[in-house]
Amino acid sequence: MQFVTTVTDAGSDGFVPPAERIATFDNDGTLWSEQPLYFQGYFALQQIRDMAPDHPEWKEREPYRSVLANDLPALLAHGKAGLMEVLLTAHSGMTADEFVASVARWREKARHPGTGKPFTQMVYQPMLELLDYLRDNDFKVYIVSGGGVDFMRVFAEEVYGVPPEQVVGSTLDATLEMRDGIPTIVKAPKLVLIDDKAGKPVGIYRHIGRRPILAGGNSDGDLQMLEYTTVQRSGADTTPRLGLIVHHTDAEREYAYDRDSHMGRLDKALDVAPERGWLVVDMKRDWKRVYPGEQ
Repeated sequence: MQFVTTVTDAGSDGFVPPAERIATFDNDGTLWSEQPLYFQGYFALQQIRDMAPDHPEWKEREPYRSVLANDLPALLAHGKAGLMEVLLTAHSGMTADEFVASVARWREKARHPGTGKPFTQMVYQPMLELLDYLRDNDFKVYIVSGGGVDFMRVFAEEVYGVPPEQVVGSTLDATLEMRDGIPTIVKAPKLVLIDDKAGKPVGIYRHIGRRPILAGGNSDGDLQMLEYTTVQRSGADTTPRLGLIVHHTDAEREYAYDRDSHMGRLDKALDVAPERGWLVVDMKRDWKRVYPGEQ
């Protein structure tokens, strides 16, 4: 609140014009939960199961065999390469409209294996309040996440109030085809941007074109975005800047994890936060509620 007061006070030396009040937030683990698997991962697993009747060879081929056997530990044992193969298969080879429809169907039916809640109800109430507070003070809020941009755009506006053009994420290539005389976007199995770690500042540069003055994340995957946002480029750079880290410390209401987690690992960013002056939010201590509707 002190930061927002400073940058919105026209009489302050730290005043920032509304057009330059850019705030970027990671999604997984920052705006909604991410354990025990990134939520987009659950969508991809369901996609593979839905596609399996057309691919009988998957019953004997990894990593698909582990997916069809509902063996998450075995799937994770294949590492990033195995997960990436599953994600690329589940997210490509269809039109953009078909993909949107598949995400919408999954969202309506899918439930989190631990809480039983719809995934889009596992957003963080304090972060929803923060996004509204920033918009009320003429900030433009962007999601900048390692998740797929096409996946997040399906629900970001309804759930977070962030329109699709303000979502930046990992991006698959696409082509334009004429199908029955209609120009149609078709998703291709080729990554053109991994919007994680060093890819986040690149995504901001490509899609936003302005350096943020506020960035929020929860893991080492957000470290470079936080540094890109807050580290002064020269002594002449006196613009107030704020970095924010959501620290998962509440095993009862959500999850407690940081340095040793296989999802959302928070290690180096936690160490450098004090020297960078970043605000570390302790979920157990600082949040009265975690999810909407809780008392």
